[in-house]
Amino acid sequence: MKKFLVLVAIVSLALNSQGQTPAATGKVKKDWSKVSLSNRPNDHFMIQMGYDFWANKPDSIKTKGLSRSLNVYFLFDFPFKTDPRWSIGIGAGIGSSHIFFDKTSVDINGLTNNLNFKNVSDTNHFKKYKLSSVYAEAPVELRFTANPENSNKSWKGAVGIKVGTMLSTYTKGKNLQNSAGQDLNPYVEKLRNKRYFNSTRFCLSGRFGYGNISVFGQYQVTTHIRDGLGPDVHPVSVGITLSGL
Repeated sequence: MKKFLVLVAIVSLALNSQGQTPAATGKVKKDWSKVSLSNRPNDHFMIQMGYDFWANKPDSIKTKGLSRSLNVYFLFDFPFKTDPRWSIGIGAGIGSSHIFFDKTSVDINGLTNNLNFKNVSDTNHFKKYKLSSVYAEAPVELRFTANPENSNKSWKGAVGIKVGTMLSTYTKGKNLQNSAGQDLNPYVEKLRNKRYFNSTRFCLSGRFGYGNISVFGQYQVTTHIRDGLGPDVHPVSVGITLSGL
């Protein structure tokens, strides 16, 4: 949560520097209400690729590798009539998160009350193992574009929220090995079950960049695992946004 608040503060300072008063900059104030933006592109389509981790993850849960997320959204942009540098983006899309584990199995098909993260270093285990979650999401953004007449060559920033509903959660193991790390069987195992996980997620998000490329951060306010069924972890994502149209 602290990392997200720092990100929001950085975005806010950047937007404030873009919106300085004429007295501070020595420039004549432009009447943005008379600017026509009927044909402008303004981030209607967004692809986000990020590095993922769990905040509040217990030390007993071992992760490794490049855990990652991939989000794809289409949004409608509604500029403010009095100042179209500011706008509201509303849309829908698909978000996903993939957390990789180190010699650990996640028993999503278990019969116990709590989700079991089991250390399997002393027995057969998969060389690659991940827990994936896929969501249908509705993002809402408050956006600022320094030059809305040419947004593809302008500084941009946005803060917002995302509300999602879980479509699928599954574990995927690949290449079975013994405890010594020797290959046994190159097969793939995929198990699906959503009962341990929150079906709804609520995220805070922010991004800042230039033109069609920006950096983004996202913090999931709701816990990933249902209350009382496992550790109180909150997924966090940091990465790159590609936008346009």
